[in-house]
Amino acid sequence: MRIVFGAVLVAGLGLAGTAAYQTKGYISRMQAELAHARANVNTAEMVDVFLAKRPLTYGERLTRNDVLVAPFPQYAVPANALGSVDALFPNNIDHRIVLRTMDAREPILLSKLTAPGKEAGITSHLSPGMRAFTIPVNQISGVAGFLRPGDHVDVFWSGRRNGNEEFTQLIESQLRIIAVDQSADMDRSEKVQIASNVTVEASPEQAGALALAQNSGRLSLALVGVDDREQSAAVEMTQDRLLGVVREERVVQETCHIRTRRGNELVNIEIPCTN
Repeated sequence: MRIVFGAVLVAGLGLAGTAAYQTKGYISRMQAELAHARANVNTAEMVDVFLAKRPLTYGERLTRNDVLVAPFPQYAVPANALGSVDALFPNNIDHRIVLRTMDAREPILLSKLTAPGKEAGITSHLSPGMRAFTIPVNQISGVAGFLRPGDHVDVFWSGRRNGNEEFTQLIESQLRIIAVDQSADMDRSEKVQIASNVTVEASPEQAGALALAQNSGRLSLALVGVDDREQSAAVEMTQDRLLGVVREERVVQETCHIRTRRGNELVNIEIPCTN
């Protein structure tokens, strides 16, 4: 028993020592990075970046009075940040519409504003050449209210083949949701709300396929993970496959006959078939 206790104690001390060593190494690396940043702070090239003067939410107007200018190290400027008046308010327009929530003193990014002169709405979220297509949903087909603008979904169609066999098939993958009900706000409340319809971004061909599928069967949506950008493989599910039923195919053996007369009767005599 003492041997077991001693072994456990030695193992525990070893693990504690390893953790302490790793923590010390992490802190040392962080201190070195901070020292390097401080040493270069006076030599870094600075550029002007526009910041939000106050908190802004979806649909609000961003005017010149809502903007601050602050110097940023060039290497630390976020992508799509704005630093010139001509880029933020081209052609002397007086405002832009906010698409995503911004906190006070947060850099203003192009991705959080509508295009110059455009109002907030579904069209401001559409990519060039794409169309908005609305799909009616309920608690089951709409993933129980967990869908939000900006999410991606796979679309499944369920119906009958040849008027008899029930089956489900994946018809579209990775469609981006641009609105839920009448809201295109990507920062809407996390509170679960059962939607009655969702609007997705689709190519004209995809929109045509969805329209046909919607009129000929039932559509269901499957929510795709945030970091998952792979197109789903072809999926088809039948009732037999779902239940694990294997149906045997009956092979009908071909038979050949000749007719002959026996007395006053006509009889069929089976013979081997030849091609």
